Amino acid sequence: MYYIGLDLGTSALKLLLMSGQGEICKIISKEYPISFPKPGWSEQNPVDWWNAAVDGIRELVRDVVDKNQIKGISFGGQMHGLVVLDKDDHVIRPAILWNDGRTAEECKYLNEVVGTEKLSQYTANIAFAGFTAPKILWMQKHEPENFRKIHKIMLPKDYLAYRLSGVFCTDVSDASGMLLFDVEHKCWSEEMLNICGIKREQVADIYESYEAVGTITPEAAGELGLPQNVKIIAGAGDNAAAAIGTGTVGDGRCNVSLGTSGTIFISSKNFGVDENNALHSFAHADGHFHLMGCMLSAASCNKWWMEDIIGTKEYGKEQESVQNLGENHVFFLPYLMGERSPHNDPDARGAFIGMSMDTKRSDMTLAVLEGVAFAMRDSLEVAKSLGIDIKRTTICGGGAKSLLWRKIMANVLNLEVDIIESEEGPGYGGAILAAVGCGEYDSVEEAAKKLVKVVDTVKPDSELVKKYEKRYKIFRQIYPNLKFLYPML
Repeated sequence: MYYIGLDLGTSALKLLLMSGQGEICKIISKEYPISFPKPGWSEQNPVDWWNAAVDGIRELVRDVVDKNQIKGISFGGQMHGLVVLDKDDHVIRPAILWNDGRTAEECKYLNEVVGTEKLSQYTANIAFAGFTAPKILWMQKHEPENFRKIHKIMLPKDYLAYRLSGVFCTDVSDASGMLLFDVEHKCWSEEMLNICGIKREQVADIYESYEAVGTITPEAAGELGLPQNVKIIAGAGDNAAAAIGTGTVGDGRCNVSLGTSGTIFISSKNFGVDENNALHSFAHADGHFHLMGCMLSAASCNKWWMEDIIGTKEYGKEQESVQNLGENHVFFLPYLMGERSPHNDPDARGAFIGMSMDTKRSDMTLAVLEGVAFAMRDSLEVAKSLGIDIKRTTICGGGAKSLLWRKIMANVLNLEVDIIESEEGPGYGGAILAAVGCGEYDSVEEAAKKLVKVVDTVKPDSELVKKYEKRYKIFRQIYPNLKFLYPML
C-alpha cells in the first residue's frame, strides 16, 4: 500500500509517497509565489496551492504501476492562515498568512479589551498577530464587503482537503491555532465565534488528525489519475505533523524545528496552560495535547546573516572557522520579524551586542547560531516551570543539517539531541497520518514507534553546558533592557 503526505509550506508544496512499511519512495516539490502588498503583509492565492497539488500528485504517482495500491492522502500545513470562500466556493481574497503582521490593533483589542484571562479561558491561548481570529476581525473592519460574502472559513491545508474530498473539515491541531477553538474540550468556542461576528456554519467540522473525512471526489480522482476509493485524512498543522514525523508523540517527548521559523514542541497526554500563556497550548495530532514555543525567525536568521550580510551560500565552510563554543562575547537577538514565544512582541528586532575591536567574523556567525538556541531555551524554561521533565529531543528542519548547530543546541538546552532518519517532518507525518487513517496502523503512537528511526544522537558535554549556562544568564537580560527602545525604531 502507498500513502501520500502533502506538506503545504510558505514557499512550496512538498509531496511525499510512502509505502506502508514507512519507506519514502519519492519526494517532489512545487513552488508558488508569495506576495507582500504592504510592509508587514503576507498573502498567497489558495488556487496556486491547488494547482501545485494537481501537478505534484500527477508527477508523484506517475511511476506507480498499480494505482489501486494508493490508499490515502493527508497533510501537514502552514498554520493560522485565513482562507475565505463565498457561497459558490470561490476564493474571496488572497489568503492572509501566518507571518502577516497587519493585525496589531485587533490583537490589542482581543488581549486588552476582551482580556487575556477570558481568551485563555475560552481557547487556552491569547491573541498573536499571526493567529486567524485577529485576521477575521481585520477583514470585518477593513473589507466589510468581502466579509459579508464569507460562506466558509478554513485553514490553508483544509482548502486542499476540501478540493480533494468535497468535505468542509479541519483537524484539532490546526484549529487550535485559530483562537476560535476550545482546546481543552476540542470544540469551537461559541464565545469567540460571537466576538468575531461569525456563525457556527461558517467554520468547518472538526476531526482528529488521523481520522478520514471522506474519499476523493470522482472529479478530483479523474483529474489526478487516482482510484475513487482513496481516503482523505484530516491531517495536521505543520508543527504537529512534523512532530508525528519525528516520533514526538505520547507523554513528555520533545522536538526542535529549525526551519524558516523555529519551534520547540512538547507532547503531553494531559491538557495544560502556563500562567502567562507564553507557550501555545494546542491539541496534538496523536489524539492528545502539546505545548509549543514558536520563534518567528530561526534558520532564516542564519540565511539572512550568510546570504544578505556576508554574501555567501557556503554555510558549512563559514562554520568551519568557528571554535570558541561557550566563550563567545558577542550575543545576537534573533528577533528579525518580531517575536512570538515567550515575549509576544511584534515590535522586537534583531540586535548584536558585545562586539569589540578583536571581534571576528566567525564570532558573529557563532552568535547567530547561539542566539537562536538561547531563544529556544527561553521556551523550554517555561515548559520546565510547569513541571515537565524533558531529557532528550529530536531535531528537524533545514538548520538541523548543520553539525555545529546540533552541538550548540544540545549544550544550550542540556538535552540529548536525536537525529531522525527521515528529514521530511511534516510530509512524512502527513503520510503516517494517512496510513493510520486507512487502518495500516492502529494508532499514531504505534505507527511512530515502528516507522521513525533514530540514526544519531548528540550528547551534551558537561563543561560546555556549564559555559553556556553562564552565557544564557546574560542573554536573557538583553531583551528586557532593550524592549522599551523597539517601538521607537
